Amino acid sequence: VQLQASGGGLVQAGGSLRLACAASGNTFNIYAMGWFRQTPGKAREFEAGIHWTTSTTFYGDSVKGRFLISRGEASTPLYLSMNGLKPEDTAVYFCAARYSASGSLSSVGTYAYWGQGTQVTVSS
Repeated sequence: VQLQASGGGLVQAGGSLRLACAASGNTFNIYAMGWFRQTPGKAREFEAGIHWTTSTTFYGDSVKGRFLISRGEASTPLYLSMNGLKPEDTAVYFCAARYSASGSLSSVGTYAYWGQGTQVTVSS
């Protein structure tokens, strides 16, 4: 599967953005998808994930109650709605997919497929 994240931009603190993850290729056997973010000099961090067959969602502590991961349709199967944005949410956001059921949904290393990131900048 090939992935591409979009929807990033510049927003003021307290504002909202909705990221989208376009996909092409085999999306039928996906086990889970997730959103991660990364800032310069830091490791990529898990923010939200969704189990594909049950639609069970998981969130990182820093975004619980503010971000919502959801499934879409066809060529854009994944979204991330971000509300109450804070300057510390500034990062490059990546969507990812995995076919394997092994390992934690929040673990970067368990996702085999990654899209190019989209920059989110939150001004204070």
